[in-house]
Amino acid sequence: MRDAREQAPRFDDRRPQYDRPRQDQQGFNEQRPRQQFQGGGGSGGGYNAPREQGSYLQDPREQQQYQQRPRYEDRGQGGYRGQGEQGGQGGFNQQQREEPSQSNFTRQDQRRASGPRPTSPRGPAQSSKYSQAAAKQLPEHLRAAAAQLSRQLGDDDEDEDYVDSRDEGVRLSKHMGVLGMASRREADEWIAAGWVRVDGKMAVLGQRVLPGVKIEVDQLANKEQAKRVTILLHKPIGWVSGQAEDGYENASTLIKSDTHWTEDTSGIKYHLGHSRGLAPAGRLDIDSTGLLVLTQDGRIAKLLIGEDSKIEKEYLVRVEYHGRDGVKSADGSFPAADMALLNHGLELDGVQLKPAKVSWANEDQLRFVLREGRKRQIRRMCEQVGLKVVGLKRVRIGRITLGNLPVGQWRFLTPWERFD
Repeated sequence: MRDAREQAPRFDDRRPQYDRPRQDQQGFNEQRPRQQFQGGGGSGGGYNAPREQGSYLQDPREQQQYQQRPRYEDRGQGGYRGQGEQGGQGGFNQQQREEPSQSNFTRQDQRRASGPRPTSPRGPAQSSKYSQAAAKQLPEHLRAAAAQLSRQLGDDDEDEDYVDSRDEGVRLSKHMGVLGMASRREADEWIAAGWVRVDGKMAVLGQRVLPGVKIEVDQLANKEQAKRVTILLHKPIGWVSGQAEDGYENASTLIKSDTHWTEDTSGIKYHLGHSRGLAPAGRLDIDSTGLLVLTQDGRIAKLLIGEDSKIEKEYLVRVEYHGRDGVKSADGSFPAADMALLNHGLELDGVQLKPAKVSWANEDQLRFVLREGRKRQIRRMCEQVGLKVVGLKRVRIGRITLGNLPVGQWRFLTPWERFD
């Protein structure tokens, strides 16, 4: 063993030398002779022992096993693991080989493309059972939240009083709006919060009801509604009542602490929450000034601008008489017949206007009292009778007047004030 180790190359000699070719790379296809390990003892043994008789396998046991293997032509139709020494009729796994049929060669993607995927054999009832079984594995707080969400979405199959048909009844939130209990948006929020009951049972979003049902609202909803404020603003010229447009700012941006009227008697202390969610209850043009109502209360918005609203709006309008098509009357005064038309008889966009109350406040100013609010209604009415509006100011909405509120400032609607 010591002689064999001494014959082995040293570590430095085994490192590749880049300046001279390796000894075993005599040719591209030449291979180094493979040497078989012959065991431990004896001289000349080990990995460096020379090959004997040019044999590939020098171990007698491996040589005998190699000689016992059947030749290729003697294997028959069997495989390496066939039955008998010569293969017989056995297969690769001692199974009879079968000639594959044409149907077995069908590609999987061809089967998938031949038609739609089969639907799940589970029906709605089975799916519900699987969902209930899965829900039982959830923690207690998650099961409670899932049950509440199911009630809100209307997925509770056990609620026999829930009317899901589109042909029966009206939407609960709309019915509450008709009854004046809340706006539709508020009603949906109350229903989602669990504050509404129909015939003693908790209501769900999207529920439809029939006339005559008993609707109960929790006191928490009334307290929440009482926290919502209504603001009266003296809008200046150059501010829009709705969304900002053409570089003009929204009038609601004027609602801040430094523009709060110091003579406000409501006793409500302003905070940032009062500026959120304010919606204009009625429009006022960019070129107009006067009283503008901004509210968080859907009931007030419906009262002032609803389809069935009967709340009066009073305006002071400064006009100049130019006559119809530039032709004035014989005496140069505004004709009484045209004044009658302003009170009733005009149309806008092919729709008959509701009766109005129009009279002279002074020699160049008219007083308009309307119960509707069409776009630029007063200006378009005056154009039809030869009048040009040079100034417009809203001074009253229902029972609420503009009073001494300065331009650009605002105040809260007090709890004892009402529009109707």
